[in-house]
Amino acid sequence: MAWGNPMEIIDRAVRGGYAVGAFNMHNLETTQALVRAAEQANSPVFLQVGRAIVPHRGLRAAYEMTRRVAEESDAELVIHLDHGPLEEVYEAIKLGFHSVMFDGAHLPFEENIKVTRRVVEVAHDFGIPVEAELGKIPDADEQVDWSSYYTDVAQAERFVAETGVDLLAVSVGIVHGVPMSSPQPLDIERIEKIREVTGIPLVLHGASGVPESEIRAALAAGVHKFNADTDLRHAFRAGMEAVWSEGDRQLEEAMAEGRERMIAATVEKMRLYGCADAASLAAAA
Repeated sequence: MAWGNPMEIIDRAVRGGYAVGAFNMHNLETTQALVRAAEQANSPVFLQVGRAIVPHRGLRAAYEMTRRVAEESDAELVIHLDHGPLEEVYEAIKLGFHSVMFDGAHLPFEENIKVTRRVVEVAHDFGIPVEAELGKIPDADEQVDWSSYYTDVAQAERFVAETGVDLLAVSVGIVHGVPMSSPQPLDIERIEKIREVTGIPLVLHGASGVPESEIRAALAAGVHKFNADTDLRHAFRAGMEAVWSEGDRQLEEAMAEGRERMIAATVEKMRLYGCADAASLAAAA
């Protein structure tokens, strides 16, 4: 196979006016679902090793599982570390991840700049792009004062200028998970302003449950990578429950149906983001 180049994929998305999907895997079957969706949709994809699988399997085991599945495919694939703390980012670089996200959003602003700048220096020495996050993203249905959660435009401008990050994840009304109540409308104007002052592609985490009209508006405003997980997990779960609703069945049968439904849900996301049929011919060769 030919691994995808993360920033080439993002740069193509910017030029083509679409966004790339970034999705988390949780086991072998969900990893296979993401890869097969990329094959079916002829789409690049970021395979994200995230905060659920790392405590469950360990970073190395999660990476090795993802790599084994990916190496069986001709799709344009990137293995990406999602929401990594400092030591985990450095381990991911050593393991061979293609891109990393260092999450220093919990740090005081000045310290976040300092630590992120060092991460960028190290990662760039290995040719690995860095995504960072500014602002806070609450869990679904958590009651928050959004004014203290949104990414500050002026801070974003300074943060990007002083750290040299390649991608910036922003808080503009999204949440982790799918809210049961009416979701907070996305602050599209804030996305436009951040994109204008930073000059780099933006990332929207928590894209599950966001209305399609707002996804398209965010894309037009400067978001070129969407992270989604919950919608795909729900599809996998629905497949398993459908099998077990028929009575006692083998676990493998249930997971196989979950995998099929997750493939379909992932392809649907790729079409929404516009990255379907956008895989590089070079990567597929």
